[in-house]
Amino acid sequence: MKLLIIRHGDPDYTADSLTEKGHREAELLSERIAPMDITAYYVSPLGRAQATAEYTLKKCNRNAQTLDWLREFDRNLIIGPDGKRRIAWDMLPQDWTSVPEYYDKEKWADVPVMAEADMRNGITYVNNGLDTLLAKHGYVRNGNYYNAICPNNDTIVMFCHFGVECVILAHLLGISPMLLWHGFMAAPTSVTNICTEERRKGIAYFRVTAFGDISHLNNHDEPPAFAGRFCEMFRNIEQRHD
Repeated sequence: MKLLIIRHGDPDYTADSLTEKGHREAELLSERIAPMDITAYYVSPLGRAQATAEYTLKKCNRNAQTLDWLREFDRNLIIGPDGKRRIAWDMLPQDWTSVPEYYDKEKWADVPVMAEADMRNGITYVNNGLDTLLAKHGYVRNGNYYNAICPNNDTIVMFCHFGVECVILAHLLGISPMLLWHGFMAAPTSVTNICTEERRKGIAYFRVTAFGDISHLNNHDEPPAFAGRFCEMFRNIEQRHD
């Protein structure tokens, strides 16, 4: 089975929709995805993901099931003495890297600031939703791998968000989402490809074969949006610092 995790287009967060650029990106994405043999489409309930999916769904005359657990994982934390509220993947490197527990796939959620934000229940909600979906498609969680009850060549698409994408990958790969949130970036409309490997009958694991692919943008000279990134150099005042 293959999973395609797609981040929404360049966002207008205020309106929970897409910018003009985001609409262009979603159209180019649809030219890539619509011709594929897709088994099922799933989408976050948030407007920017719905708007992104709409281009593909209209082009292939399909519908998508809206899943609440695919919404952005934007639990707010209060970080630092200034009390400034940040989401988990906006923490400063000097803050989170100094805490060894953040590198542990289990202990990270029990760091006091994470526990205060109820991260454990949030993560469990996403993980249970993902495992329910995978079971529907024939793969049942068994510890840290999956039982291939009905192994298949299905391809399913999930239109969602960067934050929750990292939570999904962390669950499949058995790592702390902190490493993905702070060390990876999936640009708007990027496609992450994941496939099962069943090296022994009935036992499957998921492998990422491509992360954050934006070839559909590159092929049309559409530059990737900066949304979700921070300044490459501190003196780049035109780029986001916080």
